[in-house]
Amino acid sequence: MPAPTATAPRLPHAAPALLLLLTALASSLACQHLWTHEDTFPGDALRLLQDMAVGHTQPCHLTQPPFFPASLLHDNLQPHQAAATALRILQHLFHTLSSNSTRQHWPSHARNHLLNDLQHHIHHLEQCLPDNAAPFKGPRNPLLAINKYFRDIHLFLHAHNHSACAWDHVRLEARASLQHLHNLTRTMRR
Repeated sequence: MPAPTATAPRLPHAAPALLLLLTALASSLACQHLWTHEDTFPGDALRLLQDMAVGHTQPCHLTQPPFFPASLLHDNLQPHQAAATALRILQHLFHTLSSNSTRQHWPSHARNHLLNDLQHHIHHLEQCLPDNAAPFKGPRNPLLAINKYFRDIHLFLHAHNHSACAWDHVRLEARASLQHLHNLTRTMRR
């Protein structure tokens, strides 16, 4: 006697579309939850950067310091684009501020606290963005401007031998980045 064959349950034709919708909704809600319950992050990070300020006994004469790209201040982004932009800024900030040369210029407690906060938010943003997301199409890609900006910061630090003055300028630029991040979080909540 032949063994009974079990037929696999058939999903209705709408099931794949429903699964895609639920995945998009879940990732959207993850991003919403991130910023509505943890609104203090940019403000806390700004205070930590202020705590890292050091007094200078000599004036700083720095040549060609980088400044946050003005083109990023006025972009009209969709929430998923704002999340991708925020993630890129946080990743670059973490990479830059975790440099070994910051240890001699900034208090370790405030620096470590800031790095932990950055890593925490990077992790959560990575969770709420789909893996295959291509948030930007066309010639105006803010991620390219962010990459260039942080590359310029690294070149600036190198040109000034990672001096205390150069790191203080980078601290101020990190503040500008976090202030922009605050604006991006409002866009993500839409």
